[in-house]
Amino acid sequence: MTVLYSQITQKDSLRDIVTGLSAHATRWYHLGLTGVYKSTLSDANAKRDYRIFEDLFYHLLSRCRNLTPKHKFRFKNPLYTIDATTIDLCLSVFPWAKFRTTKGAIKLHCLYDHSGALPTFLTVTDGKKHDVRVVKDHGFPLSPDSIVSIDKAYIDYKWLNSLNVKGVWFVTRAKTNIDYVVVGQHPITGKGVLSDECISLQGPLTKTKYAKELRLIKYYDEEKNKMLTFLTNNFKLAATTIVQIYKSRWQIELFFKWIKQNLKIKSFLGTSKNAVLTQIWVAMCYYLLLTYIKYQTKYGFSLLQLSRVIRETLFERKALIDILTMNPDRLKVRQEEPLQRVLF
Repeated sequence: MTVLYSQITQKDSLRDIVTGLSAHATRWYHLGLTGVYKSTLSDANAKRDYRIFEDLFYHLLSRCRNLTPKHKFRFKNPLYTIDATTIDLCLSVFPWAKFRTTKGAIKLHCLYDHSGALPTFLTVTDGKKHDVRVVKDHGFPLSPDSIVSIDKAYIDYKWLNSLNVKGVWFVTRAKTNIDYVVVGQHPITGKGVLSDECISLQGPLTKTKYAKELRLIKYYDEEKNKMLTFLTNNFKLAATTIVQIYKSRWQIELFFKWIKQNLKIKSFLGTSKNAVLTQIWVAMCYYLLLTYIKYQTKYGFSLLQLSRVIRETLFERKALIDILTMNPDRLKVRQEEPLQRVLF
């Protein structure tokens, strides 16, 4: 509860947490707290297993998934994106997170569900771990007939073949040195589509790792004035839909940007690996709590606005529905309960 409190109120240290909660000590009755002490929090950060909060994250996720809206595309297949973001750490303070000679870092790897903007699978590794190695080692949970978009860093034909065997559709950018022969043509339809080909890989190693045919789409992007080449094992969807699926990958970048800007996952309350992972998993639990409240109550404003409202009204004795229906423009000028009577 104290780490969650630090996420909501953006506290920077254990002492900040203790001071902030102590100021509201008379309102602890519903939380079961009997006292908050810096030494106790420090011990918990070091010794309480972060996997408790990892398990809590997936429990909360199961509650959220049935509430979220579907993705914007017409097809009914589940749509995912896999990507990773680096969280920089000071090597002298976090020596266990060595990334380069003078730099520390960890990586947050995410399977992002476009239905509801939910992180459905997360794992944290050291900064040196290659992205494709992580997905091969951890077996990201992708159901048959789902579609996953990935960037070129994840091109490993053996892994892509395993997705194809499972019935998972993938969409990615083709590497510039791809070795292939054209074995068929699709009708060229859609603005910007230059070619739509059925290909077979020809590299001496790649053709043994991925022996089946693939689809190669060349597309001219007017906005960027650039030709893009896409690779997929899906032969059913229109070429422009394949292009838009890959472009929707940008949503996971916005997700990473949001959590870095609005959750406490760049500065940490402890220096041990357990403390860092605890804070990251609690932060992601808070993200799911915000998501749950937003979709369960049909909150009409953004997730950022919701987090601000909750932060400003956290210890107020108001019904949640009254807080959520408060106009954000009036939040700053809302009337507090008169305090003058306290003096008499």
